[in-house]
Amino acid sequence: MKKLFLIVFVTLLVTSAVQAQRKIVHLPDIPGYVTLKCDFHMHTVFSDGSVWPLNRVAEAYRDGLDAIAITDHIEYTPKKDYIPVDYNAAWKIAEPAAKEGNILLVHAAEITRDMPPGHLNALFITDGNALVKDSVFDAVSEAVKQGAFILWNHPGWKSQEKDGIPKIYDMHRKLFEKKMIHGIEFFNSSEYYPLVLEMCSKYNVAVMGNSDAHGVISESYKAPEYSNRPMTLVFSKKRDTESLKEAMFAGRTAAYFRDMLGGREEYLKPFFYQSITVGKVFYENDRNKYFEITNNSDIPYYLVNGTAGAPASITLAANSVTRVVVSKKFTGTLAYDVKNIMTGPDSVLKVEIKY
Repeated sequence: MKKLFLIVFVTLLVTSAVQAQRKIVHLPDIPGYVTLKCDFHMHTVFSDGSVWPLNRVAEAYRDGLDAIAITDHIEYTPKKDYIPVDYNAAWKIAEPAAKEGNILLVHAAEITRDMPPGHLNALFITDGNALVKDSVFDAVSEAVKQGAFILWNHPGWKSQEKDGIPKIYDMHRKLFEKKMIHGIEFFNSSEYYPLVLEMCSKYNVAVMGNSDAHGVISESYKAPEYSNRPMTLVFSKKRDTESLKEAMFAGRTAAYFRDMLGGREEYLKPFFYQSITVGKVFYENDRNKYFEITNNSDIPYYLVNGTAGAPASITLAANSVTRVVVSKKFTGTLAYDVKNIMTGPDSVLKVEIKY
């Protein structure tokens, strides 16, 4: 009877994962690439999470994600007296539902150690059980041997860095030198670490943003406080796992959360321009010219430090049309800093608006 109940329960969970309404996330592609919405850091009951693996697939489907990774801890399994320890179990359970829901499910696990090096997600592995090693270098080496992308999680997490400031230790330098770290989290849960942008630039690794979800996503990121869950945006040649992996190793990523973007200018500048459409002047009088800027994305853009003679600031609300009024005497290009697009710890994206 218990076995029958479990089969029915699991069947209902799978069915709910593929029958839910899928949100459309309005984020632009950039020239030559498709923008994949991803979350590569989540937990389930197979480590210290509170949800079943199928719930992670259902949440991702509902939230309009393209790819996810379930990253249960290798070294921390507090429910082991109730749930058998198998570091591939969550992936095995979630994979059929992910296929039915058109979600790219990345096989993954978290190598959970003290700082340094801290917590590391191993993405695109083939066998999580093989990562059980005494030495962190042996664990990471095994993951890399399996073709893994190694993600350094929450480098400024106060449980491991009391001042909340990410730091590069000798162990990290060694891992970077050996190409055994491939990305760093800029966003984790509700936190972000500006110094990560400098680290990623220095070591030429990917900028990442993830939820690190342990509970129910919808309970953790409620509107209006949060407009979306944390995401890694991956600029991929195609929407498949092989292309996703290639793009991440190439560093074609950005972090997105709290109406903020963090990443490299070479990707975020075309992302911004693909988000907007600038109209021609539709009216002018003795003093002013009027034109409109349409923002087709879910991200509002806050333009500040405008060119002398132009509006000092412009807010381009998400999925909206903004009227812009410019003095008739002004004939140049509008130049702005985009306040909520970070390209470094102390730098933001600079753009020009031509009308």
